[in-house]
Amino acid sequence: MSAPLTEQEFSKHVNTKFRIAGEQPIELELTEVKGYLSKEHEQTGMERFSAFFRGPRQPYLPQSVYPLEHDQMGAFELFLVPVGSDENGFRYEAVFNYFK
Repeated sequence: MSAPLTEQEFSKHVNTKFRIAGEQPIELELTEVKGYLSKEHEQTGMERFSAFFRGPRQPYLPQSVYPLEHDQMGAFELFLVPVGSDENGFRYEAVFNYFK
């Protein structure tokens, strides 16, 4: 069973490794969790946050849904979007926006 995919839960696991399962597993490191406050005109009762991951230069992961595994959070799927790169690899973002 996987852990709840909340800002609080992800925040506990910053700087830990997540794996994308496959023939050659790919490791991603959770580098940041960023919460967003609701604006005055937005609906209340929402949880809004982003989880940012660092991945290797190769392979490049295009925008898609990926099966992730984590030693403590379990297995789940996330929609990851590449948002940048540098000499160390690619940065990916998963955006969460749902009713609490």
